[in-house]
Amino acid sequence: MFKTKEALIPYLLLVAALAGGLLWHESEMVPGIGRTITSGRIAVGGPYALTDQDGQPRTSTDFRGKYQMVYFGYTFCPDVCPTTLAVMSAALDKMGIDQNRIVPVFITIDPDRDTPAVLKKYMAAFGPRFVGLTGKPDEIADVEKEFRVYARKQPLAGGKYGMDHSSVIYLMGPDGKLVGFYDDPISPEDLAKDLKKKI
Repeated sequence: MFKTKEALIPYLLLVAALAGGLLWHESEMVPGIGRTITSGRIAVGGPYALTDQDGQPRTSTDFRGKYQMVYFGYTFCPDVCPTTLAVMSAALDKMGIDQNRIVPVFITIDPDRDTPAVLKKYMAAFGPRFVGLTGKPDEIADVEKEFRVYARKQPLAGGKYGMDHSSVIYLMGPDGKLVGFYDDPISPEDLAKDLKKKI
């Protein structure tokens, strides 16, 4: 009986590998970049209506015709968010005239604290190209759902809180559809190079 189970192990591993391949048939791992879409479509993203850092209403259709590089985070984030936004900004600087084809968009996951005024001050650190978006909690929750973003309040000492959240840069096409995404750490050089290929 033991030998029979042992003999089945290679076949079970093969089945698991095939199942994994089927689950990930729409993406592949690229070292240093993360998963990038290579075929098919993944249902990520959708229409939204939020408020920018100048207090002006903005909708997803405002960016049609251009690529969007979308990142979800919050201004009180101690490290991951500012680091990622800095990489996005530096990558755009390296793209020359092609940078004009991409709108970098930061959507807060902490609308209670991230008012337009707070966003305006925060976004200034990353350059005038960035559009910062906030809204009512239910509006933000809807956008998070559309982009499959994980975000949850984490209580801290003294009645304060932080936010646990996924960290993904989404590249949306001129038609508002997902082109690719980056969920691993990436250098500005590698990001710029990959963006140039995709746009």
